[in-house]
Amino acid sequence: MHGPDLSSSTIAVGAGRPARTPGAPLNAPITLASALVPGGDSEYGRHGNPAWTAFEEVLGALEGGRALAFASGQAATTAVFDLVPARAAVVAPAAAYSGTLVQLRERARRGLIDLRLVDVTDTQAVIDAADDAALVWLESPTNPLLEVADIERIASEAARSGTAVAVDNTFATPLRQKPLELGADFVVHSASKLISGHSDVILGAVVTGNDRAHRAIEARRANLGAIPGALECWLATRGIRTLHVRLDRAEANAREIASRLQTSRVVTGVRYPGWGTIVSFEVLGGPETAQKVTELSDVITYATSLGGVESTWERRRRHEQEPTGVPENLVRLSVGIEDVEDIWYDVERSLASI
Repeated sequence: MHGPDLSSSTIAVGAGRPARTPGAPLNAPITLASALVPGGDSEYGRHGNPAWTAFEEVLGALEGGRALAFASGQAATTAVFDLVPARAAVVAPAAAYSGTLVQLRERARRGLIDLRLVDVTDTQAVIDAADDAALVWLESPTNPLLEVADIERIASEAARSGTAVAVDNTFATPLRQKPLELGADFVVHSASKLISGHSDVILGAVVTGNDRAHRAIEARRANLGAIPGALECWLATRGIRTLHVRLDRAEANAREIASRLQTSRVVTGVRYPGWGTIVSFEVLGGPETAQKVTELSDVITYATSLGGVESTWERRRRHEQEPTGVPENLVRLSVGIEDVEDIWYDVERSLASI
């Protein structure tokens, strides 16, 4: 797309579309092909697909870098971790997405990395731990405690020692935070969540502004076969067209729900950074009570995923691999785009059970 200082909402709608030639479709088609005619950018389906390209162009434009689509968020995360030299140090949040921490701990157990877990809200502690590290991995906000890191300062200090910084931007999306502009080297997404937005896609992405890093990540994708499907990329591209509309509505709902939860007599520890679509809170009465609350809702779906148009919630410590720093009675609520009064009625009704 061309034009001075186009807004993110305009980029989300217009980037990644085919050339405007007579008779051409407005949307990139789903290309189901394992082999392509030689002479173009790719001639085998493990190395490229037009549906990937459309998704990568729009996400890259939004993040301010070059994107690469992956089979899942975990596959994207793995590609970044695979760039870490043997036995080098990796700094990561002590309370982060459990799938990421499971992978890091497994690598540490096998002696592949020196894992250093930190409180990402303690900026100086992160900087100190990263002094001789190869990679700082950040979530901001973290999942599910919604802690916010000072990405810009951490990235600035990490650059002095040659430490790479990667940011999982799944919760924020590039409409609320652009880590590459703050100095990060990599941005990672579980595009299954807000990016695609309809709970019908498993997809991941890595974005970087460095050509050498882009080539390295692309090689990891091809060599490991962690490639996305054409349909998944097509669906995610369609979903990203309405990201700004969905995010604005869900965020307004989340802000209101977080405010009302503060007044509940059976809720404590409400966590909401002031933006985004995720609200976490603790239910008085322990884990059994919190579990019961999540299972009694009607409008809100009891499910482990997030970022869709529908509201979902769950008790995170029901998962065995969840970090022990996450309270047993903590509920993570992903607020959707339903009418806010209907969401709140469902929250109140479920809480009234205790």
